[in-house]
Amino acid sequence: MNSLNSEAFVLFGQHILWSDMIGNILGLIALALGWRRNLWSWPVQFASGLILFGAFFGHLTGSAGKQAVVMAVALYGWWQWNRDKGRGTDGHITPRFATWRERGAMVAAAAVGTVAVALLFKAYPSLSWDPWPDAYIFVGTIVAMYAQARGMTEFWIAWLLVDLVGVPLNFANGYAFSGFVYVIYGALVLWGMRDWWLRSRRTPQPVLEGAPA
Repeated sequence: MNSLNSEAFVLFGQHILWSDMIGNILGLIALALGWRRNLWSWPVQFASGLILFGAFFGHLTGSAGKQAVVMAVALYGWWQWNRDKGRGTDGHITPRFATWRERGAMVAAAAVGTVAVALLFKAYPSLSWDPWPDAYIFVGTIVAMYAQARGMTEFWIAWLLVDLVGVPLNFANGYAFSGFVYVIYGALVLWGMRDWWLRSRRTPQPVLEGAPA
């Protein structure tokens, strides 16, 4: 894996490693496939996490651990979409809006998770270079991937909220290449959200158990 940590090129004064470049490109491809509701979004996301895990393992334990969680959620997404793809008329999953209960649960999980992960990062400084925003981006990514796995259109909003912190954070810390990648993520998110939003408006909403008919 040492070759993955070698320098690919220099851009905007930033030394770009092969692992960063390949992992970011695969992440963009995974998001684009998610927009198209393509099942291969999850294997590509898993491959992105695997490459970054291999690059970080042994010297950046916190970053490697985060990628391990991303890979686990990618496996869950693959399993979930395999279950749900047959329910749509076009052979893909059918996007839907989350219920208010689901939205509340995701907001609560994001808030509690961010605080818990940030405190963990602060307790072990080697796990993160900037605990609070790093925790926000990490937990937000997991929430977004979970919502995507469940076919919720709100997953695009979660990605957008991650981008709103990720873009200025990377540029402010001199990571222009990573910031530029987040800008592309943002553009894909807006296009994907429009597509899923329109599809979700044509999808009957789920009824919670016990709700009045």
